Amino acid sequence: MKPPRLDRRIRIERPVADAALDGAGSGNWTLVAETAAEIQDMLPSRGERVADGITVSERPARVRIRYRDGITAAMRVLVGRNVAGDNGQAEWRTERVAEIVTEPAELGRRQWCEFVIQQYSAPGNAA
Repeated sequence: MKPPRLDRRIRIERPVADAALDGAGSGNWTLVAETAAEIQDMLPSRGERVADGITVSERPARVRIRYRDGITAAMRVLVGRNVAGDNGQAEWRTERVAEIVTEPAELGRRQWCEFVIQQYSAPGNAA
């Protein structure tokens, strides 16, 4: 198997529920890992669909990282990079947020891990 080009940075996050009585649906995300990844956009066979009368645009991609246990389809991926902030410290800049839509596949005797992410957006003018 040809080794992947781990030329992108991703953050994998898992949801954390709000424990307050009035906190239903207002949970947060917590960092699971920040790692190098190979991201390959997939050609959309049906890049748009209509759901409840709203057109939704989809952007699927295949992600390959070094093997890591515990990744599930309940998590999300932030694609981005570290940049120098105003104070000189490295800051994370998110370029894309996507949900993990498949359970990870183990490749090469726990050498690599591969899964599919999907970014959703409503097309058209946001104004």
